[in-house]
Formats: sequence, structure tokens, C-alpha cells
Amino acid sequence: MRVIKRRKGSAEYFYLQHSFRLNGRVVTREFYLGKRIPKNFDEIKEKLLVESRKAIYNELKRIRSNFQNEWRRYPSSAKEKELREIAIAFTYNTNAIEGSTITLEEVREILEDKIAPNKPLRDIRETESNARAFLDMLEITEEISNSLLLRWHLEIFGETKSDIAGKFRRYLVRVGSHVAPDWRDVGNLMEQFVKFVGESELNPVELAARAHYRFEKMHPFGDGNGRIGRLVMNYILWRNGYPMIIIEFKNRGSYYKALQRSEENLVDYFFRRYISIHKKRVSAG
Repeated sequence: MRVIKRRKGSAEYFYLQHSFRLNGRVVTREFYLGKRIPKNFDEIKEKLLVESRKAIYNELKRIRSNFQNEWRRYPSSAKEKELREIAIAFTYNTNAIEGSTITLEEVREILEDKIAPNKPLRDIRETESNARAFLDMLEITEEISNSLLLRWHLEIFGETKSDIAGKFRRYLVRVGSHVAPDWRDVGNLMEQFVKFVGESELNPVELAARAHYRFEKMHPFGDGNGRIGRLVMNYILWRNGYPMIIIEFKNRGSYYKALQRSEENLVDYFFRRYISIHKKRVSAG
């Protein structure tokens, strides 16, 4: 969403322009603001945003409905196999984004064949523990809480980063140009985060995106925030009956770019990626 300016003769006119997906196409809408940006600009912006997202919410609901119909047809053995395949893909990509040298095929060998490649032991251990945490995540039904997030962090990093595993950070961290909140504020911010997720009435896909953005900006752990954040994102989707999303290593550039911008930019990015990945479920009968 952006403000554009057009000149007609000697006069200038302002428009609010927003592009969004509608029935598989990118549609651009404009709202005339006048010769000056009005005082109620934020209200106009919010109204246009809500209006444009109605179509997106409908697509998301269709994705959920068609996924549930599809999932019900799977026998238990096929469901188990499918979830293990998702766990392999998720583990490879979420670790690769953070610098792991383990390839997709090596992840499969580690998890299925118990074959260890000639790679750093830390990468191998974190492959095993991340997959365990992901598979455990699929089985639980509890609300997101600080204790759950600390437990996931300990499970993933207990063997490789024992000095920080299962603990919120107690020092300042910087991620690129972003300086995370003071460590003394982390406890309070995490309480607010848990409350936001637990009480939100947003569409679960939007909630997953906003939760991920806010979690990454807080950066509550000394390390491993991306991996925990992507677990949180998928837990919200899975608990609410939506298919999950894997942020692929090859798309990390656009993912990082979206995270570095505003929350609304990340939400728009997430909507686009999610609908694109599950586009067959938008139109499925």
C-alpha cells in the first residue's frame, strides 16, 4: 500500500494505491485522497486494507476447507508418512536458513536411515532435535505459553548450545540493523505476546504471520529465534486446521526482506506465499 501523486496541469492530486490477490489475480485499487493527504488518512488506509483482504480471507477459508476434506481421506499410515515428509522438508529449510550445511538428502538419511554425513556434529544434532520438536508439535494441543516456547528451545538446542538453551536472553542482541528490545523487557514482552496469540480473533493465517513478525522483532532467545518462530507459525496453523507452510531456503532473500520491513508488509508477503503454495486448494472442489 502506498501513496502516489499525480499532476494534472499545475495541480497535484494524491491517491492511496493498494495491490492484492483476487481469485488468483493481482488487482490494484486506488482511493482518491485529494489535493492534500487528509487528517483521517490512517482511517482510510485501514478501511481499504480491510476491504481488500475480504477476498483473501475467503481464499484462506477455502484452503482450510479443502485441506480438511483431503486430509480426512488419508488413512492413518499415509498421514504419518506425509507428516514425516513435511518434517524432513521443514527441518532442512529452517536449519539451512540459519546456516546449517546439511543437505535435504542428508536430513532424510539422518532421520530415516540413521546415517550421519561427514558434517559438523552440531548441525547433525540440531537436525535430529529440530525434527523431534516439529513432530512433537503436531501431537500436542496446549496453548502457546512461555513454558512451551522454553521447552521447544531446550529440546532443539539442549545438546548444542547448553549455555543458552531453554532460557530467555539476558543481554542485548542486534540482528543486522535491528536492535532487539532490552533484555530486561523480554519477560514482559513475552507475556504480552502469549496473551496476543491466545486471545486473538484474527484469521489463523494472519495470526501466524503477525505472531512470527512480533516474535522475531522481540528476539527473546540468545540464538534460535528463527527456528522457534517458524515452529510457532506452523503450530498456529496446524492447531486451527490449516495446512502448514515451509519457508524455503531458496526464498530466504524475500523472506528476510519482508521481515525487515513493517508488520503489514510481512503479513502481505505471508498471504502471497501461503496462497501461492496452496493454490490448488483454493479452487479444489
